[in-house]
Amino acid sequence: MRVIVVGAGVVGTMHAWHAVERGHEVLHIERETEARGASLRNFGLVWVSGRAGGEELETALRARVLWESVGDRVPALGFRPNGSLTVVRDETELAVAEAAAQRSDAAARGYKLLGPDETRLLNPALRGPLLGALWCERDAAVEPRTAQRALKTALLASGRYTYLGGREVREVRDGSSGPAVRDDHGDVHRGDTVVLCTGAWLGGLVRELAPELPVRRVRLQMMQSAPLGEELTTSVADADSFRYYPAYGGAALDTLAAARPQPPVAAEHRMQLLMVQRKDGGLTIGDTHEYEDPFDFDVVEDPYDHLTATVEGVLGRPLPRIHRRWAGVYAQCTDTSRVIHREQVRDGVWLVTGPGGRGMTCAPAIAETTADELGW
Repeated sequence: MRVIVVGAGVVGTMHAWHAVERGHEVLHIERETEARGASLRNFGLVWVSGRAGGEELETALRARVLWESVGDRVPALGFRPNGSLTVVRDETELAVAEAAAQRSDAAARGYKLLGPDETRLLNPALRGPLLGALWCERDAAVEPRTAQRALKTALLASGRYTYLGGREVREVRDGSSGPAVRDDHGDVHRGDTVVLCTGAWLGGLVRELAPELPVRRVRLQMMQSAPLGEELTTSVADADSFRYYPAYGGAALDTLAAARPQPPVAAEHRMQLLMVQRKDGGLTIGDTHEYEDPFDFDVVEDPYDHLTATVEGVLGRPLPRIHRRWAGVYAQCTDTSRVIHREQVRDGVWLVTGPGGRGMTCAPAIAETTADELGW
């Protein structure tokens, strides 16, 4: 088959990967010269730990297997099975971690509740006061700023992959010989299947094809430090992440929310601490959530101050100088229980979007499911 994939973020690139793996020819079209959206502006976390039980967890676990397999073949992905520690610092937080460790699917996630000494033995950089941590062995990480380029290089080596950057698709056409797309250079590209993986680009052509699309945009702020000067052996979260991931819901979380509301700045910006070390030793730190679109254009400082104080409390030391700050926007299904929105919008044309904050985690399994359903 000749498969046309529109969108070169992680979801689109993984669709191209599965198509090439199954012996097909792929034309990959991206409106930017290279992908510049949420697939680069994230933590690079393969985050199994907080996923909702059922389909979402199964998708994340399958994606974790696929990421490791692809990482073995494409070392430049920077895949590493580093796991994560969600640090707890009072009894109410500890109770949420204890409840999570007793879930029926705790073993599948690799959950284990650790005391203070066990936590520091696993990650000696965590010198701040703590009661312990929830360890998730199945969490992992890749390098988001370079992963798409590494995958593209591997795809080009197959001889069945063509990349067209700087081309915006303006039209989808039906035809007896299969669907076609017209780009903004006036070129028409015909294939057997078209998959639109357009991320947070929800207007224009996407709106014409799917006017009732049940997907919203979400904005976040993040930052990156200079090298830490020591190894952060795991990814790290704080207990505010319990408030935002469905795996932690229940009576213990209700007690935490009632007993200790978030500080005003954290509540206003719907914040949690996630932190992962980059290949150069710097720390990627975030994040915030803004759901009211159109978004403010400002990158505001109060959330960064809160994150800095939180990180320094966890590390027990000053944070190195921050040398990057940025905002990003991702697409999320309005029904957040759904992993992805997958819709046939024309004969042979599919729209796949809306993974929310699960895009980097779940993309390989999302694309595999598309490939299976379309009979690639």
